Amino acid sequence: MSGTTMAAAALRRRAAGAGANRWVVLVVLCVSLLLVAVDATVLHVAVPAVTEDLKPGAIELLWIVDVYPLVCASLLILFGTLGDRVGRRRILLLGYGLFGVASGVAALAHDPQVLILARALLGVGGAMIMPATLSILRQVFPDRRERALAIGLWSAVAAVGAAVGPLLGGFLLEHFWWGSVFLVNIPLMLVSLPVGRLLLPESKGAADGPWDVVGALTAAAGLFGAVLGVKRLGGGEPPLSVFTLAPLVVGAVLIVVFVRRQRRRAHPLVDLSMFARPAFSTSVGCIVLAMLALVGLELIAAQYLQLVLGLSPLETGLRLLPLTFAAMAAGLAGARMLRRFGPRLMVCLGFCLTAGAVLMLTAMGGTDNPGLLVFGFVLLGFGLETTLFGAYESMLSEAPPAQAGGAAAIGETSYQLGAGIGIALLGSVMNAAYAPGLSSVPGVPASARAAAGHSLGEAYDVAGRLGGPVGVALRRAAQDSFVHGLHVTLLVSAGLLLLGAVMALRLPRVMQCGEIAGPVELPAPREVAESRVSA
Repeated sequence: MSGTTMAAAALRRRAAGAGANRWVVLVVLCVSLLLVAVDATVLHVAVPAVTEDLKPGAIELLWIVDVYPLVCASLLILFGTLGDRVGRRRILLLGYGLFGVASGVAALAHDPQVLILARALLGVGGAMIMPATLSILRQVFPDRRERALAIGLWSAVAAVGAAVGPLLGGFLLEHFWWGSVFLVNIPLMLVSLPVGRLLLPESKGAADGPWDVVGALTAAAGLFGAVLGVKRLGGGEPPLSVFTLAPLVVGAVLIVVFVRRQRRRAHPLVDLSMFARPAFSTSVGCIVLAMLALVGLELIAAQYLQLVLGLSPLETGLRLLPLTFAAMAAGLAGARMLRRFGPRLMVCLGFCLTAGAVLMLTAMGGTDNPGLLVFGFVLLGFGLETTLFGAYESMLSEAPPAQAGGAAAIGETSYQLGAGIGIALLGSVMNAAYAPGLSSVPGVPASARAAAGHSLGEAYDVAGRLGGPVGVALRRAAQDSFVHGLHVTLLVSAGLLLLGAVMALRLPRVMQCGEIAGPVELPAPREVAESRVSA
């Protein structure tokens, strides 16, 4: 065999190996995402057990639940941009380690304060992991066709994690104490840390200029205030309350300061010129609108299934599984749909399909209709995942590779903000439509009507205390009012989704796939990049 032939064969093997390595990297990244997705929902079923054991106050319990997404959303831009400078793999591995340690602290917590601290540390770890996974994915899949398939698999894993969380938590709580829902993270971290260190490539963006510490902290504080205010609104707090208004105002001011600072700097943390690209800004807006609809609807749907239809938490989780399976199917089929339809038509159809599913669910009433619910949830899950897939893929493809961490952080931040705004907005619509139906129930005292108007659960408690025909009348009126409020909320959601469909018309019509010259080479796993940091 000649030297030329041997060299050509070696080159082919090298190219094949690079291709294989990319998919190994994807598997490792999907495991990372699965961990974070499961942890985001696994605590939901453990809240009653935590309340019984640790006896937290109302404010402490609120912080136990909310501190994880609050801290995570606040730090996404900080760690996303830091990963672009010092290495995304490095940030990811540090996130693994912190996540494992925080999980152990949470599992062994003996008082609410320690559990709050542990959940905050889990949020820090999640903020390190989430943008790093997407930005590494963007780096190792430069070909858009392959990247679309990788994002589809990645998003399908996210859907699995969100569904598995409550089911896993319920199983563990039946056999062990509540801390076991956190201990499951530790074995996964013990495996992911050495495997990630061995297999994941180091990737980084341009190291032009120092990393803006002040800007990163300003963004973190601004997002913390904004998300906290939105969450308080979603929790039913008065909009003009100082504890609601102050975080919103301070957060908005700090975000404006951050934007102005980035525009003045020669080497900004986040290249805000990305928002001048219609595809990028439209994709971010579509993510916000899709999450706004999804989270608010899931919350209200869970209440409907449990409080109106009388299903157990496990039965509720099983009823919502068709939504998850449909989302997984959309994620797996997303790459093919994107190539065939293009970003514009795909995202637009996703929004329209979701809006149709929401309008179909307005047929829900006070009695169970399993066929309608299953079909509606299937359309809802498939439509929303189609929308999110197309939006995320377009956003990452429009972002320069050097800004992959910042772009991923913007996408994840918009995801979190959309979820928070969805709970606040749709929750407010629900309450506004629900409460008036209880204002004229005969025989019910005014104080009891006011208490029942807070939520359907409170209405059931008040009805139980009243007892007799009056209690039965209040319970029936509350149920009818809730169903009415649900219908109004669904109509508002459908309107927002159709607005998203109109917005999606600004996306590119065709999926542009540039050719990659030569074989794709991954950076060496142990490559370390030098960086500079400034105040």
